[in-house]
Amino acid sequence: MVCGCIDIGTNTTRLLVAEPARDGLREVLALRVFTRVRRALAPDGTIPPPAVRALADVVAAQARAAREAGAGRLELVATALVRDAPNRAELAAELRRRTGLALRVLPADEEARLAFLGATRTWAPRPAGSVAVVDLGGGSTELAVGTVDGGVAWLRSVPVGSARLVDEHVRGDPPAAAELAALRAGAAAAFAAVRPPPAGLALAVGGSATSMRRLCGATLDAPGLAAALAAVTAGPCAEVAARHGLDPERVRLLPGALAVLEQAARVLATPLALSRGGLREGIILSAIDREQ
Repeated sequence: MVCGCIDIGTNTTRLLVAEPARDGLREVLALRVFTRVRRALAPDGTIPPPAVRALADVVAAQARAAREAGAGRLELVATALVRDAPNRAELAAELRRRTGLALRVLPADEEARLAFLGATRTWAPRPAGSVAVVDLGGGSTELAVGTVDGGVAWLRSVPVGSARLVDEHVRGDPPAAAELAALRAGAAAAFAAVRPPPAGLALAVGGSATSMRRLCGATLDAPGLAAALAAVTAGPCAEVAARHGLDPERVRLLPGALAVLEQAARVLATPLALSRGGLREGIILSAIDREQ
């Protein structure tokens, strides 16, 4: 059974096509486009018509690619940016017209549960005991704590993400010291009231989180986070991107991502391991489970 998921996020629109495998899923096709829709939003969060059309172009191309790759089932989902958009119904109508797909706008708690499923079911060896999953997005960050067998027992959606922080606090390239301090203060304020239960393992997922592998390896502890921040602010985005094999837009957002992950690691009181599975994997696994 080959399944696909197109995920419309704040920074990117991503496609994953995968099929069941012994360790969870085998990737058939993965595509990513930096759509940068957040930069085009009206003050009330409305997605302007040109951005709706551009987003529909991207989704239509990814839907064609998924079907050509053999996806027998294809889901289209959206998270914080569309969740908060007053004209999300108009976007959904345009996407259905262009692709034939119904847009599923995920509530924050469902997003957290699916990211937890994708992270824990693709992690080897199979996690024992309590696991925390930090799903870092551009507009929000979802935290979930639970077990593989019992599922999520605790979750929170924190209204802060990499794009939101950077857009609010950073103007320089690279960011100035005062701007980095403002990023960290903004993330700290957002997490001030977050009190998750203890977890033996903490996994970070999301596009910015997985980009960290090229900067500091597979585990984000305090020294690793500091080293990653120094690396991504060592020069203009274009230069840093070329040096580390990253997209310049991803480099622009990474200081905000690091500020959020620093706070997530603090409240969880444990370093974060970088998971290869997350929301899209969770959606595909959930679809496979329903068919079995």
